[in-house]
Amino acid sequence: MAKPKYNRILLKLSGEALAGDQGGGISTSTLEEIAAGIKAAHELGTQIGIVIGGGNIFRGIAASASGMDRASSDYMGMLATCINSLALQDALERAKIPTRVQTAIAMAEIAEPYIRRKAIRHLEKGRIVIFAAGTGNPYFTTDTAAALRAMEINANVIMKATKVDGIYDKDPVKNPDAKKFSSLSYIDVLNRGLQVMDSTAISLCMDNKLPIITFSLRDPANIARVVSGEKVGTIVT
Repeated sequence: MAKPKYNRILLKLSGEALAGDQGGGISTSTLEEIAAGIKAAHELGTQIGIVIGGGNIFRGIAASASGMDRASSDYMGMLATCINSLALQDALERAKIPTRVQTAIAMAEIAEPYIRRKAIRHLEKGRIVIFAAGTGNPYFTTDTAAALRAMEINANVIMKATKVDGIYDKDPVKNPDAKKFSSLSYIDVLNRGLQVMDSTAISLCMDNKLPIITFSLRDPANIARVVSGEKVGTIVT
């Protein structure tokens, strides 16, 4: 078995990734593919924490832009991440991987409360830990939650799985001449306004020297490739 480059990672998945090509909700076939990709990385011996967005079910920022109270809409978004987390937990456990969901908002009947030391213990025992409900606070995105949880569990890297295969100077879907970066600095990302993660998350990673690797989830095998140290996507350091 190849030795992984990273001993402990924080994998950030967008909620839209779980929808596959159906546009919204949860695609069970896509969920199974993602679970298989995570399983391959887990079998390399890497400890894995996961943060999932909720955009496939509800977008708090979009709702607040339409007049809904921002705090209320953000709490609804947090609940959407819990639905996604339970769905991913089910897919992983059907793939025979022990998994725990920890939520930043107490809901004892369906998940553990987030306790940092307990999360680290789960990771050390070979369990995958899914962190749900963001930070538990409105006005903070799941990107910021991912950066925060990565720091708290002492992850070596944040791996952000997206629809595109790295970071470009402009939207590659709309601009065929878009240039892909193999590496960037945190300051470059902030100054250029690149949509990698929100500025709070980037600043948090910069202050704590935590690298971010963005790559395409269209091929779930990329998760194991990044963990193995292959040059996939774009790295921000």
